Amino acid sequence: MKKSILFAGMAVVLSMTSCSKLKLTADNFKVTPTPLEEVGGQVPATITANFPEKCIPKKAVVTVTPVLKYEGGEAASESATFQGQKVEGNGTSVQYKVGGTYNMKANWAYQDAMLKSDLYARFDAKVGKKAKQLPDVKIGYGILATSQLLRYTTVTGAVAPDAYQRIIAQKQEANIKFLINQANLRTSETGSVSIQDLVKILKEINDNNETRALQGIEVSAYASPDGKYDFNEKLAEKRQDVSDKFLKGQLKKIGMKADVNTKYTAEDWDGFQQLISQSNLQDKEVILRVLSMYQDPEEREQQIRNMSSVYTEIADGILPELRRARLLVNYDVIGRSDEQIIAQFNEDPNKLSVEEMLYGGNRLMTDPAQKTAWYAKTQEIYPSDYRAFNNQAQLAIMSGDNQQAEAYLNKAAAINANAPEVNANKAILAMKSGDIAAAEQYMGKASGADSYQEVQGALNIAKGNYAQADRNLAGVNTNSAALAQIQAKNYVAARNTLANVKDQSAVTSYLKAVLGARTNDSAAVANGLKEAIAKDPSFAKRALNDVEFANYANVVESVCK
Repeated sequence: MKKSILFAGMAVVLSMTSCSKLKLTADNFKVTPTPLEEVGGQVPATITANFPEKCIPKKAVVTVTPVLKYEGGEAASESATFQGQKVEGNGTSVQYKVGGTYNMKANWAYQDAMLKSDLYARFDAKVGKKAKQLPDVKIGYGILATSQLLRYTTVTGAVAPDAYQRIIAQKQEANIKFLINQANLRTSETGSVSIQDLVKILKEINDNNETRALQGIEVSAYASPDGKYDFNEKLAEKRQDVSDKFLKGQLKKIGMKADVNTKYTAEDWDGFQQLISQSNLQDKEVILRVLSMYQDPEEREQQIRNMSSVYTEIADGILPELRRARLLVNYDVIGRSDEQIIAQFNEDPNKLSVEEMLYGGNRLMTDPAQKTAWYAKTQEIYPSDYRAFNNQAQLAIMSGDNQQAEAYLNKAAAINANAPEVNANKAILAMKSGDIAAAEQYMGKASGADSYQEVQGALNIAKGNYAQADRNLAGVNTNSAALAQIQAKNYVAARNTLANVKDQSAVTSYLKAVLGARTNDSAAVANGLKEAIAKDPSFAKRALNDVEFANYANVVESVCK
């Protein structure tokens, strides 16, 4: 903060019957901070009044009201009343022969007109019943309101994502079950619905190689973990062979050439453990402990057989499910290419899915007008999806059309009021209007939005949490990030950020001037202001009134004249 003349050097002399002279000058008051500073939309101040001995007459009552005066108006803060030692009242008592030092708290809601302002102490005094009207005394000046530049920065709005994937991995699975100790295929199994569906998928892959791509076919055969291991191993291998032969026969019928990977497991203890875990068996926890305690297959089986009360349920309900061969087809579903999506949009967008439409708007189009066209058509075809409305709002936010953004966000919220992107964008608009409380509420539901950290950083600037805002915006090269760094006194980082802002606006240049003033660089002040005013002449008026440049009055006047 810059040091400045704190008070006008005028004296107020009160003639009161209980004191021959009462003199209060600027030296009797100290205002912290000086100049005043806007923080989170408020202008707080502590005013320290120092009353020397024999200053406040014994029967005097003096009410002090801090008043901000600015062009076109004034704003008063809460008053403080001081009274002589013989007065009975609710004011702060000041001993006549001692005096004292007292603190007053003041606060004002910031308005743009207050940028150029002066702080006065307004007195209302009386001695006994006699009133004394006293002139206001200037005790401070100016308001440092650099954080208010946030309103002129562009905070990146949140884009609702599409879920389009051109290549989606899929799988189709079927099981062939066998009777105990057998490996022959039964018609009831080979003709099951799951087998029919698997063969259908194989035919689709074979007939549509532009939209389907086979990744692999597997056959895994098992025996249940009861009986002798050697027998089960041979049984599982036979089940593998007959299942492999069956599947290859199906591939031949549809004219598909493909390799089949096969394997077998003699005793399916993993499957057994999984089915036990999912069962409602009374002693399942005991069984699971046995499995963890014993690794030898025969020891495991014997321990489980010893549980005669549940073994029947295991034999009837668990083991039959493990006597099987698992057939698995892994394949990819291939969607339209970027070129095909664009061509389809131009020919007949009604044939595109909502994910393809949003993908086109989000990732294929770069020009805002083209994006708008895609989102508008998406809204028309898929009116119950909030994302196109939200993304239109995001475009409006980025172009500075807050009114249009709000209209789109209201439509999006009517569909999905809890969408994180909608709430992040509503938070941006709330900040732009100065409603920090509403912005905080929206951000409470914005977690997961793609620009969450950037919006949260902007909110922390608006709240005056500059160090946190600096952390939120680390690595982001935007005006708001530079503003956070300047306010957090991270000047080296701010200089680097401003140099790398993609679209160098008037705000970028003005921030360069502010940074120059903060780092005693008069050339940076002059150059930054020249650039800012050339891009937006309205910044000339602000610069003339901005106490950031209090030590560069000549520079500012030469640039802004």
